[in-house]
Amino acid sequence: MRHGKKINHLGRKHSHRAALLSNMASSLIINKRITTTVAKAKALKKYVEPLLTKAKTDSTHSRRTVFSYLGNKESVKELFGEVAAKIADRPGGYTRIIKLSDTRIGDNAEVCLMELVDFNTLYTKEGGEKKAKTRRGRTKAKTTAEGTEATAVEEKPKKAKKADKTEGEAE
Repeated sequence: MRHGKKINHLGRKHSHRAALLSNMASSLIINKRITTTVAKAKALKKYVEPLLTKAKTDSTHSRRTVFSYLGNKESVKELFGEVAAKIADRPGGYTRIIKLSDTRIGDNAEVCLMELVDFNTLYTKEGGEKKAKTRRGRTKAKTTAEGTEATAVEEKPKKAKKADKTEGEAE
């Protein structure tokens, strides 16, 4: 039984599977999208997402670590150059798997399109501004500019009333 075994062996030995994932990851980084089976795409997602996270810090150590996984100088250069600049502010989820309606003719396998999220221009809003990061703590809700003006106007007379009361008590 396969209890607790998360890795999909993809019908290959370890060295063949490592070479397959390495080549697919290099192709994904260079071409920004690839067409493959759903099972391979899910295995590739687990393989490539930590490499993309590692590419956010451009150091010699992280470059050598990523190169040991990819084994392709051009893909490492592309990853630390163009790709890392685009994913710098994303906290995770760098890839997207889109299942295609057709299946492969030879073996009827489910086919999908795997792409890097930040390089698909169809889903991005043009002219849209980036949202500011929100804090997920217990803080006061931000009010609109009109709301702050209204509260500022209301607070000034209250302070004046308090000042009048203190003067009246002193007399």
